[in-house]
Amino acid sequence: MTHIHIIGGGLAGLSAAVELTARARVTVYEAGPACGGRARSYFDKALGARIDNGNHLLLSANEGVFRYLGLIGAHDSLVGPGAPVFPWFDLSANLAWTLRLSKGKAPFWALPGGARVPGMKFSELRSLFNLLRANDETRVSDCLVPGMLSERLLEPFAVSALNTSCEEGSAKLLANVVRQSLALGGKACCPWYPREGLSESFVDPAVAHIRTMRGEVRNGARVSALEVGPVGRVTGLRLGDERIALGPEDAVILAVPAPVAQSLAAPHIVGFTAPDQFESIVNVHFCLPQTLQARGVVGDTGFVGVVGGITEWVFIKDRILSVTVSAANRYNEISNDYLIETIWREVCQVVGPVLMTALPEQAPPVRLVREKRATFAATPEQDRLRPKAATPLSNLALAGDWVQTGLPSTIEGAIRSGVQATRALGLVV
Repeated sequence: MTHIHIIGGGLAGLSAAVELTARARVTVYEAGPACGGRARSYFDKALGARIDNGNHLLLSANEGVFRYLGLIGAHDSLVGPGAPVFPWFDLSANLAWTLRLSKGKAPFWALPGGARVPGMKFSELRSLFNLLRANDETRVSDCLVPGMLSERLLEPFAVSALNTSCEEGSAKLLANVVRQSLALGGKACCPWYPREGLSESFVDPAVAHIRTMRGEVRNGARVSALEVGPVGRVTGLRLGDERIALGPEDAVILAVPAPVAQSLAAPHIVGFTAPDQFESIVNVHFCLPQTLQARGVVGDTGFVGVVGGITEWVFIKDRILSVTVSAANRYNEISNDYLIETIWREVCQVVGPVLMTALPEQAPPVRLVREKRATFAATPEQDRLRPKAATPLSNLALAGDWVQTGLPSTIEGAIRSGVQATRALGLVV
């Protein structure tokens, strides 16, 4: 029976494994103690609470995500308002509003009297048409028309999607996101996120599914080298002193971060390239002594987008107020204490008025996490370095959100890349 060796237990590797368990023997090698990569949950002893290592907002248009969740039996593990509704808050103007997209493709929401961005003009929709016409070299900032639509919606949307500034970010990558979401109408833009946590939705059910299908998941198993034979195929894996020989029908999917893939694949593939510049994400988790409940639209959605400060998204999760700051290299020299103090003031301004329990003046117990290499920098230059799933080695394919999927580093992109890798090997049609 064909044996597929999947190196890396992030969502790309798990996606590939889930696709293959009914067709082949599968083994996943994860270097860390748990699978999931950047999309996982863990118990924080200092907070005495379970938290996600990052916040991810999904859209109903994410076909790869929902297909994956269906395969692992976790389709019902996500929650959301069930409509294309997005609460926002402008810190500089102390202004709250709600964006309610039209169900169809026509942007009726942008007309006067619609639930549109305050202060925008209908003519500013030209920004979206500029994006959709962008070429490989165009930056997001080249496409945006000055005005409230860009300032209060398109710029924060771009930074969240690309994890890269608008001045540097690829307009082509953002346009692909727009084509597969906003351009399809409000029905494609309903927001979703895990009811419990990222691991409970994306990781634990996948690992259980793989094992139920008699696949193997090995944690703490770091592959240190690939062995390649003279016929242009991988013949063995090295895990320290352990060697795993590959049979003539066996294959390998390399689903590790870009720098690890570079170290493992470049010695065997002439001209191998992968993104080598990265952007960080800052996540700040504030833990309150009681469960938090919000009134109005924030209570319906469980999150709010923020402009005009450092905070970009606030999620309300049981006792946790969780904040995400994207494209965070710009804050590398800012101390954690300053970030915590500033972000807490912003959180109090944003959600304090809609919470049923008053927030304390001083920040409660908190965990700040800087993911220094959260994603590749989504610039035109870095996008050109992304390899395709297929490689010159006949039984080796690549997976990961840094592999060329046409999307930036997102959960949707990671899951799609796993499926791409199985197709590159001819294992899935």
